[in-house]
Amino acid sequence: MKDYKLIFAVLTVALVWGTTFLAIRVAVETIPAWFVAGIRQFLAAVIMLFVLLSKKEFRWIGWKSLGYQIIFSSLMLVVANGMTTVAEETVSSSLASLISACSPILVFLGSVAVGLQKFSLRALGGVLMCFSGILFIFWDGLQDLANPDYRMGMIFLFCAISGWASGTIFTKKLNIQSGNITLNLFYQFLFAGIVQIGLAFLFSENYNFGNWTLKSISAMLYLAVFGSVAAFFAFHYALTKISPVQVSILAYINTIIAIFLGWLIMDEPISVKFILAAVLIICGVFIINYKPGMFKNGKTEALKAGTS
Repeated sequence: MKDYKLIFAVLTVALVWGTTFLAIRVAVETIPAWFVAGIRQFLAAVIMLFVLLSKKEFRWIGWKSLGYQIIFSSLMLVVANGMTTVAEETVSSSLASLISACSPILVFLGSVAVGLQKFSLRALGGVLMCFSGILFIFWDGLQDLANPDYRMGMIFLFCAISGWASGTIFTKKLNIQSGNITLNLFYQFLFAGIVQIGLAFLFSENYNFGNWTLKSISAMLYLAVFGSVAAFFAFHYALTKISPVQVSILAYINTIIAIFLGWLIMDEPISVKFILAAVLIICGVFIINYKPGMFKNGKTEALKAGTS
């Protein structure tokens, strides 16, 4: 018998997270990036609070747990999500999604460095394939780095994937028990929202609220409701049914969807070299993550991973 809830959850994660890069690009057309990121996270925190209150699960998590949530939020939301949003002010959504797809490389290399994972020739091949893809990205766009805005956008993107990788490794290394996921998410979203809105007032040169278009505001609301809340719940539901590695395959689908939508809706150019770069990076990341039996059901492993 088919698990329709699982199918719906998987499709939600693949489609929604695949559209977030496009939504960010639309949102930052008239709204300063840090405002987009901050308001998105703050609204997500409000939604989480309503969920917790309705279930009578809202409580104080203690200073130690709060410290973990702040570190995780700083790396994964403030740095990774925030800097990706800032980067998309000057970088296309398709390129942002493709660079973000490289984050598993840093996760792997960092895990090897701290002793969480062993290096292998197969993994080396995957890493080299990913870096080959990155070279193809800059093959035609090397001269674009002379543009200071584009150059800063790329720097922000690499800072973003470094933040995501660091947050992932931090969680694995300390083997943090998540407890109530919704409760932890509330504190993470709230902290990130407050910090990013503060950064918005500090670094945004022009935040005239009257210039914000309905189109950009709608994209920002979409990011809060669907990109931050709905997709996350779907992601964790999927983790209770299938293995984390199986769920991670969705990241490849996200990238393909983001590239396609950027081309279809935003008229972002896609060259043959860009497509080749995408193939190399996606295949390289797959090789790095591949494990025998990864397509078998792994509910027990998934439940364990969901609490790390």
